[in-house]
Amino acid sequence: MVDLLRLAPQDAGVTVDDVRKVLGSWGPGKFDAELFLDGKAVNPQQVTNGVVTATNVPGATLLPNARGLLGHNLHTWTGGWGTVTYWNALVAVNELHGVGTFLDERFDDAAQFPIAAAAKTGHVSTDPEHDQVTGKLAALHFYQLALPAVQPRPGTDFDPAAAARGHEVFRGKANCNSCHREPLWTEPGWNQHSADELKIDGFEADRAPGHAYRTMNLAGLFVRERGLFMSPQNAGRFYHDGRFKTLLDVVDSYDARFNLGLTDQEKNDLVEYLKSL
Repeated sequence: MVDLLRLAPQDAGVTVDDVRKVLGSWGPGKFDAELFLDGKAVNPQQVTNGVVTATNVPGATLLPNARGLLGHNLHTWTGGWGTVTYWNALVAVNELHGVGTFLDERFDDAAQFPIAAAAKTGHVSTDPEHDQVTGKLAALHFYQLALPAVQPRPGTDFDPAAAARGHEVFRGKANCNSCHREPLWTEPGWNQHSADELKIDGFEADRAPGHAYRTMNLAGLFVRERGLFMSPQNAGRFYHDGRFKTLLDVVDSYDARFNLGLTDQEKNDLVEYLKSL
C-alpha cells in the first residue's frame, strides 16, 4: 500500500487515515492486491443469484491457495492477469518495491486503473546490471509449481464412504466436473468465467483485465473447512470474498443458482467428496 500512501491525497483522492481505515477493514487472511491500482476499497453490493446478500463489503479477497498450482493457467481469483510468475514480478517490483523490471501496458487504462496509470505502475524499468528481481523469477516459479496440495486423511478429514457417493454426484447430477475438471479441479486452458455465468456480482471480476472469475482449483479445501492451522473463528469462508461460511453453504448456493435439484443426502455427500480432494 506504499504507492497509495505516496499518492494520497492529491493524486489518489484519499488521505493517509483513509488508507489505514481500509487496511483495518480487511480482516484475517485477506489482502487487496489491486487497491494500489484502482483504489476501489469497497464492493457496494454483494449479489448471489440476483439477491443482495451484503452491502459495502471490503474489496480484499481471501488469500488464494499457493499449493496445487501445477498444470493450469490462471492462478488468482480473477481472470486475465497472468500466471504465477506474473504476480511474482508485480508483487516484487510494485508492492514490495524491489529493484527490478515490470511491464503491463494495460495499467495505462486510467478508467480501470486510475492510480496505476498516474503512477506509471505498468512501466517500471531497471538496468539489468542492477536488477535484483528478474533473475530470481524462474527459480521461484519452478519452486512454487512444485508445491503439492495438502492431502486429506480418510476417516479424519472426510468420510470415505460418503465421499465415494459424492464423487458420483460431482461428475453426474451436480455437473461440477464441467468446470472443475478432474484431476486439476479447474479447466485446462483459459480457466475463467463471467460473473453472469456464475450468477454473482462482478465487482471483483471487473477489477481484473479479463473481467471474469477464475475457476478455482479445489485441492485442499478440507483445511479451510476444518479450520486447520487457523483460529477457530476464521474457519470456513469460501469464494473470493468469503461470502459462504461452509462448503455446505457453497453447495446450497450452486443448487439454487443452477436448479440442480440435489437432495440433502447428495449435498452432504458432495461436501465429503470436496473435503477428500
